[in-house]
Amino acid sequence: MKSLSVVELSKLYNINRQTIYNHINKGILSKNSDNKIDLAEAIRVFGEPVKKQDVKESVKVDSPSSAEVLLLRQQIDMLKNQLDDAKERESFYQNQIETIQRLLEAPKPHMTTFTDQGPVQTSMAKTDPEPDTTEPKHDGLTTPENKRIPVPEHVEPEPQKRGFLSRFFLPNG
Repeated sequence: MKSLSVVELSKLYNINRQTIYNHINKGILSKNSDNKIDLAEAIRVFGEPVKKQDVKESVKVDSPSSAEVLLLRQQIDMLKNQLDDAKERESFYQNQIETIQRLLEAPKPHMTTFTDQGPVQTSMAKTDPEPDTTEPKHDGLTTPENKRIPVPEHVEPEPQKRGFLSRFFLPNG
């Protein structure tokens, strides 16, 4: 009798492979030593198959060129799928590049760094209509232009480092 694999049996009877595995695990259906199921065993459990056909559908080959044509058509379909995938990837990456370019704007000419605060403050003074009558705003983050930060003039020198033995033999000096 003919032996069938689980995949072939599921195609023949139009049932799920998991159903076949469940029947095997429960002991309702048995496998041969080559892990295939005998067709008579499948007929006993599932009955006659609805389709009366061979499990492996044979391709009608009229001439050697028709097999080549079929193979070439399959390859063309596969290449079309790969081309479509590549186009999708390309458009996705192009969108990513455009998004990143929008996020990365060129530096503006009026922006200053921390060290270039002088020109910004003078340009701000020019924009005020009456500098004498308005008080400068203090946000607590910047200091006024003329205010100086006091620096202590006298700094005590660090005491000379002493070795291990000098700590015991010269305790005060």
